[in-house]
This record gives sequence, structure tokens and C-alpha cells, in this order.
Amino acid sequence: MKKLVGIVLLILPMLAQASVGVSLDEVDVDVSDKASLMRGAQYFATYCQSCHSIKHMRYSRIADDLAIPEKQVEQELIPGGGFLYSSMTTAMSAKDAEQWFAGAKAPDLSLIARSRGPDWLYTYLRGFYLDAARPFGVNNVVFPDVAMPNVLWEMQGQQKAVFKKEGKTEVLDRLMLVEGGQMTPQEFDAAITDLVNFLVYAGEPAQLQRTSLGKYVILFLIVFLVLAYRLKKEFWKDVH
Repeated sequence: MKKLVGIVLLILPMLAQASVGVSLDEVDVDVSDKASLMRGAQYFATYCQSCHSIKHMRYSRIADDLAIPEKQVEQELIPGGGFLYSSMTTAMSAKDAEQWFAGAKAPDLSLIARSRGPDWLYTYLRGFYLDAARPFGVNNVVFPDVAMPNVLWEMQGQQKAVFKKEGKTEVLDRLMLVEGGQMTPQEFDAAITDLVNFLVYAGEPAQLQRTSLGKYVILFLIVFLVLAYRLKKEFWKDVH
């Protein structure tokens, strides 16, 4: 218990530092949009899974939840040598991650959307900018001095930070695109929305069933309320 408390106390200041003074951009996620979830899964498999895992998610679950043929999932999501009933793990070892990323392990992203929130993820993934002082040449607006490289730069292009003076200090004003990528800014924002949408789904896959079941539960409660009210009137009509 003491170790757990110590870890929490160590992490909280880091989380506070990562987002202090930053206005998060809002993202409109919709886990009922199965086409968006599939596109997000493809982006994750292509750009993120080489370092990060979603160990609590199985490929077969994606096929079932999104009503996608298993063959399509095998072709578009599963890396070579993987199996349909495997978890979405990464091939990178913890030792290699520590060596390449300045001693920091690439975290599992099973619960990242639940711990950070969709808006934070959306702002973070779009918030890399050039910084020659960093090992990978980039920094991030919501996670200063992050160890992660900008793996999405080919899609987005390269951004630079524009600073302004507030009193005697310089603060980040905005990011400016200095080199275009494979996508327009609007297309890139849509792609990141899909990726965040998938991470939100991965954090709680059961929400698809819970959401679809919820409307039937609400309908039952409404019908039960009407019946209970009419029954109450019938029982009490002779009392008055």
C-alpha cells in the first residue's frame, strides 16, 4: 500500500505539469460510428502499435463489435505472425523501449482514453512541434519534453511553435504548419478523431452493448412507470 501511495504521489505532479496552462481542443467522438472505429484501428495498427499495445483488446473482439469479416481484420490490423484471438500487443520489448526512449517505457494504451480523456488525446496527438533541443527533434504543447517522437508527421507535416511575450516571459501562442504532410489539416484532424474514437472504444468495449441496451432499459422503465401510476390510481380511487 505504501508503494502504491508513493507511485500515485509521484505521478500526480507529472500529470499536472503535462497539461498546466493549456487549453484543450474539443473532439466529437462517437463509438457507435463503426466505420470511424475501423479507420481508427487501422491508424493505431499502422502508426502506434510498433511501440504501444492495447493488451486488453483482442482482434476477434474488434471483428465482432464492428461487424467486420474476420479475414478483413487479419489483413488490415494483425501484424505478420499474429492470430485473430491474440491481444493487440507490441513487438517492442520493454528493454528496447527504455533504450530508445530515454529510459521511458512506451505505456500500454488500454485505458489511456479513460485516464487522460478524449480532448487531451486529441490535443496531444495534434500538438507536436519542432524543437531541436529534444532527442527526437520535437516537443508537445500538452506534454512538455515528452519522450515520444512524432510518428504522425508524414500525415500532418511539421509544425513550429510561435511564442508571445507575457510580461518578461515567453509563452506558447500557437502552432504554425511549416511543411505540409500527406493530408490537409482538415483531413488530419478527421484522422485523429478516428484514432481517438478507437482509443475511447478500446478503453471500454462493452459500452457499445451498454449503449444499445440502455434504450431498451429506458423504454421498459417508462412503460413500468405508466403501469405503476395507473395501478396506484386504481388502488387509491376508493380511498378518497
